[in-house]
Amino acid sequence: MNTLNLAIKFFQDCGFFIYPSLLIMALGVTIAIERFIFLTKARTQNRTIWAKVLPMLQKGQFKEVQNITGASDAAIGKIVNNGLLRMQSPGRREDYDAAMEEGMMEIVPRLEKRTHYIATFANVITLVGLLGTIIGLIKGFTAVSQVNPAEKAEMLSASISIAMNNTAFALMVAIPFLLIHAFLQAMTAEIVDGLEAAKISFLNLVQRLRGEQAAHSGSGH
Repeated sequence: MNTLNLAIKFFQDCGFFIYPSLLIMALGVTIAIERFIFLTKARTQNRTIWAKVLPMLQKGQFKEVQNITGASDAAIGKIVNNGLLRMQSPGRREDYDAAMEEGMMEIVPRLEKRTHYIATFANVITLVGLLGTIIGLIKGFTAVSQVNPAEKAEMLSASISIAMNNTAFALMVAIPFLLIHAFLQAMTAEIVDGLEAAKISFLNLVQRLRGEQAAHSGSGH
């Protein structure tokens, strides 16, 4: 109960500026949770689909792979499907690469969406906290100037400690926000790297199978 009372007193002492800080914190936490769930789901879906289609690709079962990837919402499914659709007309490796890169350009912004807001909120909440502290200090010094000298020191120290609460709260939120932002960026980068690796594997497999088919047809003659 003592901790709860301290927390309530802390928020009451912060004054008006605690409300925008709390709003920013709530928005940041909501975005962080939504992004974490989205990226975790995307990573799991990609791994599941790739594990399913890779053996089929190695056997040259492109039609079956196309049926699976066409019905899939996974990012890796869309990229492989783009490559398979492009393969239906003759072309070089560069053409298939371009078709799959087009899919990447559509998917990557969705993976990175809203994550940058968390870093922005970390900066904004720090500035809001600082503003709250400065306004609090101005009020404190203004009030002190009108009291008798005996009370000045005590009143000034109380005003300063109250004003500092805003910056303290802002930093308590901003530091985890920056760490969360870095973590989500690392997750996104890992997914993008996985997509790039899958794309190269797909292109290498197609090139190898095409080469084998050409060798078989050549030896058949």
